[in-house]
Amino acid sequence: MKTAVSTAKSTSWALVYADFKEITKARLSISVVFSAIAGYLLGAPEIQLYPILLLAFGGYCMVGASNTYNQIIEKDLDALMNRTKNRPIPAGRVSVNRALVIAVLLTILGMVSLYFLNPKTAMFGAISIFLYTSAYTPLKTITPLSVFVGAIPGAIPFMLGWVAATNEFGIEPGTLFMIQFFWQFPHFWALGWMLDDDYKRGGFKMLPTGKKDRSTALQIIMYTVWMILISIIPAFGITGSLQLSIPAAVIVFVMGLIMLLYAFKLYEKKDNQSARKLMLASVTYISVMPIVYVVDKFL
Repeated sequence: MKTAVSTAKSTSWALVYADFKEITKARLSISVVFSAIAGYLLGAPEIQLYPILLLAFGGYCMVGASNTYNQIIEKDLDALMNRTKNRPIPAGRVSVNRALVIAVLLTILGMVSLYFLNPKTAMFGAISIFLYTSAYTPLKTITPLSVFVGAIPGAIPFMLGWVAATNEFGIEPGTLFMIQFFWQFPHFWALGWMLDDDYKRGGFKMLPTGKKDRSTALQIIMYTVWMILISIIPAFGITGSLQLSIPAAVIVFVMGLIMLLYAFKLYEKKDNQSARKLMLASVTYISVMPIVYVVDKFL
């Protein structure tokens, strides 16, 4: 009898944990934390564990809060799409009130943690969560320009880490911001291309032209080119203390060219398979590029 009760409790906690991961989009949140820590390592004159832990915890809380608010606002639309209908709120496993409590708690914990680093970090964290929930989320059903608005909070984490380490905003974190800003367009438009039918069921306007056409693919190419150029600018010595050696710049440049190749493939074939390859290439790029920057700094 006790074993059965213990098993039931374990299963219940496992489901709660699974729903928490889904409502905060754990994979996305962890990737954002990774980006922020990379920015911290680039800006920090010396590495200290305590600020990294604060940044990781506060960053996860802020992103998790944004994602939870997003799912509260979009609960009815999520129920219409195959990709999202089994999320905790539309599936009925988590009530709106409970989700709101989670979101508010995460917001408070995130803000306090980032404030302990420095006020500027907390300010940028607050800007990120405000733009994501109050601008990007409602605009998704109104205009494709929502992707442009959403790219602003999406580009803050890389920059946030530098600000957390230095308590300063200048050309260095600005450059990190711009790299991640331009990266988001090929990434999200490739994703939007793959999921276009599902997004239309939810009423979301994600592609710049509203269609899976060559004009959309051409814009993907253009933003990928800008991403490549900005990613190697630190190698020219014009971004203050943010620097990149020639070998590291070559690696970053080649990775960008691979993304560009897939963007041209999408322009040529206009199919979901090409969009998926571009999306996966973009994930690889944003995962490896910060590592190259950080390793280059310490070599």
